[in-house]
Amino acid sequence: MKIYRITEYSADIAEAFAKLLPQLSASAQTPTTEQICSLLQNPNTLLLVAENEGAIIGMLSLVIVDIPTGRKAWIEDVVVDEVARGLGVGQALVEEAKVLATSLGARKIYLTSNPSRKAAHALYSKCGFEVYNTTLFRLLLEEK
Repeated sequence: MKIYRITEYSADIAEAFAKLLPQLSASAQTPTTEQICSLLQNPNTLLLVAENEGAIIGMLSLVIVDIPTGRKAWIEDVVVDEVARGLGVGQALVEEAKVLATSLGARKIYLTSNPSRKAAHALYSKCGFEVYNTTLFRLLLEEK
């Protein structure tokens, strides 16, 4: 298995989005070619993938944010193909994200996880993350 950053669009990455995102969330929409290209061109969003025997079996987004209190990183959309779960793919992705965030000067990495995702919580704890006492607010904006 190898972990690496995707920087250019390919049919393989589009196929991976179509296969993996529904495993992350039933409501996740597969991004269009234009959306994927825009994501990959954003210097503050790094898309990491795990590949095994030529197939993408996992992905993670690392978002770098510069704000007045310092550079921070967010891990989002961590998903491992159901056939590869339990094999260390998620841990390898998170560990590479930690290395990248550190190399880019982030002082903290944040992530959120649905309370029902117990396996994900165990993974994040194993990778050194701690539950952070905060309240998350969300506002859904209307699509135009």
